[in-house]
Amino acid sequence: MNLIQTLESRFLTIRHPTLTWPQVEQKLTPQALKTLQLMEETGGEPNIIAHNPETNEITFADCSPESPTGRRSLCYDHPALEKRRANKPADSAKNLAAQIGIQLLTEADYFHLQTLGEFDLKTSSWLQTPPEVRALGGAIFGDRRFNRVFIYHNGADSYYAARGFRGKIIV
Repeated sequence: MNLIQTLESRFLTIRHPTLTWPQVEQKLTPQALKTLQLMEETGGEPNIIAHNPETNEITFADCSPESPTGRRSLCYDHPALEKRRANKPADSAKNLAAQIGIQLLTEADYFHLQTLGEFDLKTSSWLQTPPEVRALGGAIFGDRRFNRVFIYHNGADSYYAARGFRGKIIV
């Protein structure tokens, strides 16, 4: 199945009352498809999570049940990566997101995503961190445990095999 067929199949799994598949297909520029392909290749399973009828913007986000497998064991950002002297991870969430062409989900995005299904039951995902938290050396992440969505903090230079990141692209 090619990427467009995969995206259409996923589109049908979530109700989009203000959107039809032909409207989505018109928005799939070569650059958007390239980004969505990279999201797919790193395990994100991108799907539409929002549509703004006023601006006609469509938001695709990683909808894999767990944090994307190809985006785990990463610290939060480049300064955190540089800070680590020993046992450096391969990269950071922010660096890899920029390479893919996506933004990390915000807290609001993450809470919205969790209304569409149950995500990160065994993993966790770095989230866009407020500057005041990052300035103190921290970063935030979320997961779902005990039927609740939790937002936590950790040192931005930490990394774990079960923590990755989820991203979004607005087309």
